[in-house]
Amino acid sequence: MTSLPIWMQTAGLLLLSNIFMTVAWYGHLKNLASKPWWIAALISWGIALFEYLLQVPANRIGATQFSLAQLKIMQEVITLAVFVPFAVMYMDQPMKLDFLWAGLCLLGAVYFIFRGA
Repeated sequence: MTSLPIWMQTAGLLLLSNIFMTVAWYGHLKNLASKPWWIAALISWGIALFEYLLQVPANRIGATQFSLAQLKIMQEVITLAVFVPFAVMYMDQPMKLDFLWAGLCLLGAVYFIFRGA
């Protein structure tokens, strides 16, 4: 059986990692707003553990093919792709045109960091 390409393994693990990261970083603002901050921090740390269990292997796998800068830009693009739906659908934030502009800036970053690769 042929394994998935490195870029797909890396992107898939980073996508899952970012889902946990986004929930850990921002989910407490909705779900634990009435709790003391330290309870939110402990729960967020617990969620973040799963983020690290996915993010560390993603970066190790990705580092076999990508530069550190390429891994970081890939991470940022995936972060925005996860954050925008989370903010709009889960946190009930308004959809803003600024999300599009931020995405276009990241596409520029992708171009510059991956050109010539």
